[in-house]
Amino acid sequence: MFDLLKRGWAYFVAALSGKLDERADPKVQIEQAITEAKRQHELLSQQAAAVLGNRHQLEMKLDKQMDEVEKMQASARQALVLAEQARAAGDEKKAGEYESAAQSFATQLVASEKAAEDLKHLHDGAMAASEKAKAAVAQNAMMLQQRLAERTKLLNQLDQAKMQERVNEALKSVSELSVPGNTPSLDQISSKIEARYARAMGAGELAESSVESRMLEVQRSALDMEGSQRLEAIRASMGLKPAAPAEAAPAAAETAAEKPSRARKP
Repeated sequence: MFDLLKRGWAYFVAALSGKLDERADPKVQIEQAITEAKRQHELLSQQAAAVLGNRHQLEMKLDKQMDEVEKMQASARQALVLAEQARAAGDEKKAGEYESAAQSFATQLVASEKAAEDLKHLHDGAMAASEKAKAAVAQNAMMLQQRLAERTKLLNQLDQAKMQERVNEALKSVSELSVPGNTPSLDQISSKIEARYARAMGAGELAESSVESRMLEVQRSALDMEGSQRLEAIRASMGLKPAAPAEAAPAAAETAAEKPSRARKP
């Protein structure tokens, strides 16, 4: 019984959602989609700002810690110098005290260097995260601009569709054969089928005209190129020879690209 009620409720919700979608104003839906896209972009920008802020905070902490390391090193050296001077003056007791101070400074130096190393690892991770965050914001901004352009296109198409519908209604009222009773005429049925087919074709054209996948492909290609350049710079800094150019992959790609063209030849 419970499963039956659950299925009935799910059917009711689906039917109600379908009715709402049919009666919803497309202009309102478009504006809702754009508003949501802007909200998501703002949220992403805020998250990226937090990531960048964490990187800057780690940089400040790392600078302070490096100053502390240099201070401990200088103090240990000075204590050793004073110990040597006291020993040269024949004051072994004072020399021992300076040696103890130098040992304390050295111990603090080790702790400071360990803390600096930990901060450096955290800073490296924050640097990578900040670069990814900036790239994500830039990419999302381009996608948002694309959606704004699509909104203008959709609104224009909607206006044209409404105008065409009014023309169709005017022509239909003149040429439609009257049919007694509640039975729809063939012209009415044909008009519904054509309108449904036109909407399906329009939706297909919109899906095919999207350039988001090409934008992502171009961005990925740029990142791959920068990665290759960075790898060659690392090789050069290590004194390694440049990597040999990969010829097999382009050849395979060229072969794959030629196959469709050959298949189209008569």
